[in-house]
This record gives sequence, structure tokens and C-alpha cells, in this order.
Amino acid sequence: MIIIDKHEKNSLLVSELINKNASIQLKHLKVADYLIGNIAIERKTVSDFISSMLNKRLMQQLIEIKQYPKTLLMIEGIEEKELYSEDGGINANAIRGMILSILLKFQVPIIFTKNYEDTAQFLLLLEKRQEQGEKEFSLVARKKASNLKEQQQIILEGFPGIGPKTAKKLLIKYKTIKNIINTPLEDLQKDIGKKANIFKILDEHYLE
Repeated sequence: MIIIDKHEKNSLLVSELINKNASIQLKHLKVADYLIGNIAIERKTVSDFISSMLNKRLMQQLIEIKQYPKTLLMIEGIEEKELYSEDGGINANAIRGMILSILLKFQVPIIFTKNYEDTAQFLLLLEKRQEQGEKEFSLVARKKASNLKEQQQIILEGFPGIGPKTAKKLLIKYKTIKNIINTPLEDLQKDIGKKANIFKILDEHYLE
């Protein structure tokens, strides 16, 4: 079984896996893009890899994926796009340095694939090589926070529609999560518009 994050569902890779009759299951994964047995896989196109370096998102993703027993980073499309091209605004040696950090500091193996079809073949082969009867592992990995400030933001980001900017805006104004929850809905709507409606769930009864 190849477990795939729902955000990947429209990718050419998923279409290719379906065409290959792969056994797949779509889930909402907070960490990693694909799970095969006890292996967590982060998949990036060359462009994604470069942009995630520039905005620092890659570093956080590498920290989070290490919650799993085994990890892989797949960089897809080296046949279609030059990895060391400086058109993306980043020096070639900076890219090489990041690759070394991934391998040596984070100890996450990297697989470079030609295109989505090549990536699919790797995933299918990896699935076949998994030993039968391996123990199930948790699919509920959470984003890690290094301090109280980040913990507070992550809690608010758990509400659908509340992203990092909105969470930060609310915390700056109301100071605590408790204050936010206790604030009248109409006041929250003035601050963040229709996004505030998600907090209605706090007053809803759980239906058995």
C-alpha cells in the first residue's frame, strides 16, 4: 500500500501510479508526501526544491520527517530542469551545500529521478521490497514547535482556514489562545472575516 497525502492527488505522479495499478490510499498527512511501510517520503520537483530552500520551508520539513523510522527525499525532474541553474536566484554551490547538509546533518537519503514516471517506478519497487508483516507506525505525526510562541501558533493553525499569518495576527492582538476563544464571534469576524466562523465549532455538541 502506498499512502499519499491528499495535496498530491492531482499530480501526474499519482495518475501514473493509478495507471500502473498501484495500491494507493489518499490521507491527510501532516508530515511527508508518501508513506510506504515504515518509510516516509518527501517528494519535490527541482523547482519545489529550490523554492523551499529559499523560503526555509525545507529545513522544517526535514526536521519533521525525521519522526518516522526511515526517510527519503525524492527530487524529481532532473532530466527536465537543470538542478544547478542560477535562474532561480540561488548559487549552485549553495544547492550543493544543502544537499550535503541533507545527507550528513539530517541523514536523509536523496533519490534524484528523471521525471514523474521514473519516480513512480521507484515507489512501486520500494513497495515491493518492503518486508511483509512490518509493524504499523503512527500516521499522526505533528508539526514540531521549538518554543511556546510556535506551539501557540500551531494550535491555532489546527483550525481549518487558519493559516500562519492569521494565527499570528490573532495572537498579537489577543495575547492568549484562551482570550481568542472567549472573544465574541462578531469581533473575530471584524479581524479575520469569514475565517472566524470556524470557531463556531467550539460551541457545538459532540454527536455520538
